[in-house]
Amino acid sequence: MIGSMLSAILAADPSQSIHWLWPEKAEIIYGGISSILVFAALGKFALPMAKKSFGARTERIQKELDAASSAKSKAESDAAGIRSALGDIAAERSKILAEADAQAAAVLADGRARLQAELADLEAKASAEIGNMQGRGNDELRSEIARLSSAVLERVTRETLDAKTQQDLIEGFISKVGA
Repeated sequence: MIGSMLSAILAADPSQSIHWLWPEKAEIIYGGISSILVFAALGKFALPMAKKSFGARTERIQKELDAASSAKSKAESDAAGIRSALGDIAAERSKILAEADAQAAAVLADGRARLQAELADLEAKASAEIGNMQGRGNDELRSEIARLSSAVLERVTRETLDAKTQQDLIEGFISKVGA
């Protein structure tokens, strides 16, 4: 009775199966064969491609890791080079400053020597100019004294001598000059 009822329900509704857990035998056979074919095709074609892509991915990641490692070692060596260059820079800076101090001292010494030479030259020229001016001043003073004394002498002789004495003096002078 249950079997006939079940057969009647199944005949009426094709979406219902005989058992609640298992499908019909034909579905199990065809589904199993098709699943085996799909898995075999996947194993034959997709699995090597997946292995190949995973291998390529692993290789790419390894290359990136190697590149990162080499970049890190290069950066560390560059940092060490920069640190040593900083020490070299400090030494170079002190060397350059010492050279600049030496050059500045040489320029100062040269400038002082030139100033001393110019000062000595100017002193010599000033001394010569003073001597020349002294000589000119003495000459001018002598000529002025001579002019003034001759004017005074002429005036004194005019005022103190009479005409006869003056005439005798002139004739005596002429006779001395003529002799």
